[in-house]
Amino acid sequence: MALPPSYADTPTLLVKIFGKDRPGITAGLFDTLAAYGVEVVDIEQLVTRGRITLCALVTAPDAGLATEGELRATVHNWAESMRLEAEIISGVGDNHPRGMGRSHVTVLGQPLTADSTAAIAASITATGGNIDRIFRLAKYPVLAVEFDVSGTETAELRTALAMEAARYGVDIAVVASGLQRRAQRLVVMDVDSTLIQDEVIELFAAYAGCEEEVAAVTTRAMRGELDFAESLHARVALLAGLDVSVVEKVRADVRLTPGARTLVRTLKRLGYQVGVVSGGFTQVTDALQEELGLDFASANTLEVVDGKLTGRVTGEIVDREGKARLLRRFATEAGVPLGQTVAIGDGANDLDMLNAAGLGVAFNAKPVVRKAAHTAVNVPFLDTVLYLLGITRDEVEAADDADGVLAEYGEAPATGHPEPSTR
Repeated sequence: MALPPSYADTPTLLVKIFGKDRPGITAGLFDTLAAYGVEVVDIEQLVTRGRITLCALVTAPDAGLATEGELRATVHNWAESMRLEAEIISGVGDNHPRGMGRSHVTVLGQPLTADSTAAIAASITATGGNIDRIFRLAKYPVLAVEFDVSGTETAELRTALAMEAARYGVDIAVVASGLQRRAQRLVVMDVDSTLIQDEVIELFAAYAGCEEEVAAVTTRAMRGELDFAESLHARVALLAGLDVSVVEKVRADVRLTPGARTLVRTLKRLGYQVGVVSGGFTQVTDALQEELGLDFASANTLEVVDGKLTGRVTGEIVDREGKARLLRRFATEAGVPLGQTVAIGDGANDLDMLNAAGLGVAFNAKPVVRKAAHTAVNVPFLDTVLYLLGITRDEVEAADDADGVLAEYGEAPATGHPEPSTR
């Protein structure tokens, strides 16, 4: 196999074209350059609000064919004929190599202000990092922008940017660059207040007339103030005597988190396996597994005797340690290394699972969880997790259009926020 050419000591020209975008500009520029026998070293093109910026790094023309001055004159004449502007800069060699230590910094804003963007850029610089590329992943349901950064370690960058995230109220996720980002082939989610907007046991409690009492215990358990297993038994005991017909009513009451369908559908298209683990109940998670086409699901099971809930659960308890254990089990069954898994959750009982996964995402989580997770998302749209994996909104929508799928939400209305769809 032939080695790629080295341009280290080769005279090169950076040709920059900018102006109103229209079809044929890229072909026209390279048709113009082709007459001078140049080699293409690098190309980058960007279109923003109908304005194109096209950069081509090429070798200087062969002296036997023409002079650099002739090439410059020809490119400028072509650009003028297209009502474009041209800039040509002489130099030597290719782009400077990127520094060691590479990360993707994903910023989610509602909105993203100039102040917060300046602070993020300054923090990257302060850690010794260099911003190599910036591009937009999505414009709704939130603005998502990704910075490709080199020259600093991911952990140091994550620590520095966490302070800016808190100060400016934006979500900033920092993940290491590499092939593993696209290779994370198992995503496991919590259910209550993550995949769905509800706490299932509170839905049951509403039919038992003890909703406030159960909610208070749930809140303390999610903050880590109570042992989950003990709190589960205490709350389930309050449901004793409920008719099993309540299960269907609770299933009908469940509201998916906005973006949940899009997240699962997109991951499945990409070949990911998707599962849920829940401190809730199989009476609900089994229905969600069938509805969404999930690969794995595990939860506690409410005991039913003679058509009534007994106030007890049966089988292995799915608690904090249980969720991490199930993540490992699912990964083994899926044939996916643990380091290539993603876990998403909101409560203290999700922490072991989030820390065990290759990427742990705290979704609208309690403070203790946000602090301990690899990254946090604090917007109410579950599909924003896709952006942490480098998947753009355009890619999602193109696949939806090709499959004839109705999107969960469309273009943002005048308020700047989309109307969420749940079921």
